[in-house]
Amino acid sequence: MAKLEAKNIVKYFEHDGQPLKALGGINFTVEDGDFVCLVGPSGCGKSTFLRIAAGLQKPDEGQILLDNRPITKTGPDRIMVFQEGALFPWLKVRDNVEFGLKIAGIPESERHEISDRYLDMMQLTKFANSYTYQLSTGMRQRVAIARALVMDPEILLMDEPFAALDAQTRDLLLVEMQMIWQKTKKTIVFVTHSISESTVLGNKVVVFTHRPSTIKKIIPIDHKRPRLVEDEGLIPYQKEISALLRPEVKAKEDSS
Repeated sequence: MAKLEAKNIVKYFEHDGQPLKALGGINFTVEDGDFVCLVGPSGCGKSTFLRIAAGLQKPDEGQILLDNRPITKTGPDRIMVFQEGALFPWLKVRDNVEFGLKIAGIPESERHEISDRYLDMMQLTKFANSYTYQLSTGMRQRVAIARALVMDPEILLMDEPFAALDAQTRDLLLVEMQMIWQKTKKTIVFVTHSISESTVLGNKVVVFTHRPSTIKKIIPIDHKRPRLVEDEGLIPYQKEISALLRPEVKAKEDSS
């Protein structure tokens, strides 16, 4: 069943006083419960597409449907997790996680009950009363993910959330993210620059072309979980994605 459907998404930006076509007609479908990773050359519009799906930007042409309804604005059915986490440093971990619930008017006792579940899932229980500025970058990203999950969105949109992490922390969170997905059954769309990250996480990898972007290929990843970065069974997928991206990266360099 289609959860998210992109239909001919076109987006322009102004560059040096001239229109620059970033997205040249994006078409693909995300099924309910999918974990879809978007990869492509730097600057190809992956994050722009994600912001359109979140309702933070509007396409110049086309539309994105969520459960067959056009997306026209932001909403609690779609929660975005950014690369920098976007947490409130003056609030404690629990208060950050519960922020959206509080705004929604959920009673305090119920908020605590909901947040306790996700604090435990993200291994944050003993840090509940710490301030986020006291935590490592990896721990702060756990808080950001927990804050998104407590809202029980229809779809989780993640824009390179592990890009700033050290390799060891990233590899740990890649395993934990798979477990969270399996536990929650959430539909996830995840932007990444890392080919290996996309094959570890995704059950599908959507390969974007160079600007103006279209979809070059959608690759199903049929491999057992939990997956690790060093899994040899993922190498054929990684080689295929790399071969698809190589001419797109060259096209980007040639146009610079």
